[in-house]
Amino acid sequence: QVQLVESGGGLVQPGGPLGISCAASGSILSFAAMGWYRQAPGKQRESVATIIRCGFANYVDSVKSRFTISRNNAKNTQYLQMNSLKPEDPDVYYCYVVVKFGSTPIWGQGNQVTVSS
Repeated sequence: QVQLVESGGGLVQPGGPLGISCAASGSILSFAAMGWYRQAPGKQRESVATIIRCGFANYVDSVKSRFTISRNNAKNTQYLQMNSLKPEDPDVYYCYVVVKFGSTPIWGQGNQVTVSS
């Protein structure tokens, strides 16, 4: 079973950048998809960004041009670079991987991102 460990969260001022990462316990080279969800208190988890095996990435409209998802196959790690963060950006980010299309996603532990002055 693949395990995911997230890191890089913290406090950032409005308008500032922050990068978070998600390291997998094994090779990510063949994973069908990887990505990030986020969740605000009292709300459902929403998809933020997804990157599939061929490298195609997709984003929710609210983060397009601000967030960038990427992967480093050599380090078995995916990243989410967040720029121009807003106080209304939800604050817990979860990474996930889908090993094969149709399989159940595997989740990271969650990463707190606080946007505040």
